[in-house]
Amino acid sequence: MYTILLDSSNTKLAVGIAKNGIVLKSTIYEAWQEQSEHMIPELNEILNAFDVKKEEIDDAMVAIGPGSYTGVRIAITIAKTMGYALQIPVFPVSSLQILKDGTKPSICVVNARSKRSYVGVYQGNNILLFDQIMTNVELLKYIEEHPDYSLCGNLSYLGLEGIETNTINEMLSLKPFITPMEDSLSLKPVYLKD
Repeated sequence: MYTILLDSSNTKLAVGIAKNGIVLKSTIYEAWQEQSEHMIPELNEILNAFDVKKEEIDDAMVAIGPGSYTGVRIAITIAKTMGYALQIPVFPVSSLQILKDGTKPSICVVNARSKRSYVGVYQGNNILLFDQIMTNVELLKYIEEHPDYSLCGNLSYLGLEGIETNTINEMLSLKPFITPMEDSLSLKPVYLKD
């Protein structure tokens, strides 16, 4: 049986399919402000490539934010619809946590605009610092205080280089540690902004 994996929370579009805990195929690329146009066609292409029938889909995983206000909603809406229509559970996962480097403590960052950043810090499946907003000045200080941590995500807006991970693989690795939502319609995005 199959797991569908979706993320449109930031500038990239990520769609994947897994079977028995192994990613069979994933598509990840820059699609800033075009995720809504590409996500369904990419999902259909992946389903058709493996001739997957709707009754063979066991569950879905979706990045719920923080991130782009509209971007977060695209993948969540698709996951909620699949959950409701197929009566399958949906696993919500932090958009920051799927950026982590699986090998060492990771400062995961997304640009929140207005001189702020979304930040979460993870080591393996453990949360070292819960997802939050920091000013860019606070974030740079935190990074300076943790020189041995991996920097993950696109940090070019800070003049830094971050590790770009395969978010679909990282998402799937978290599945055993996440409680699924049986009622997908109650799934809510995480924005962190007021």
